[in-house]
Amino acid sequence: MKRIVMGSLLAATLLIPAVASAQGVPGGIERGSREGERAAGPIGGIVGGAVGGVVGGVNGVLGIDQRPRFHSYVVERHHPSYAYHGDVRVGADLPGDGVTYYDVPSEYGVRDYRYTVVNGRTVLVDPRTHRIVEVIE
Repeated sequence: MKRIVMGSLLAATLLIPAVASAQGVPGGIERGSREGERAAGPIGGIVGGAVGGVVGGVNGVLGIDQRPRFHSYVVERHHPSYAYHGDVRVGADLPGDGVTYYDVPSEYGVRDYRYTVVNGRTVLVDPRTHRIVEVIE
């Protein structure tokens, strides 16, 4: 039992830097699990998935260092802001009609989402569901 715990701690220590660049919780879990299993077997995969999910959740879809640059990119485009009568928050569903969704430039590494401006705030949105996945401040 002690060997398993020590192996798990070692795997977590090795994995934190490896998953720090993961984007979002799902990507962080997948990448952390792969890296953990490669480094320490099945237990490492479990620990790596947990660590990767936490790191991915902290980073969000866009990495912390990308947010200011992306926000500036959007501001420079002068897109009109959609007036939304609900809370602008992760998980809120935007309407399919009346909102213009824009592609995120490839340099930001965000393939599955679009962005728009809602109540003056930049948000990333899942284009299939129109659900906000990240609010960029």
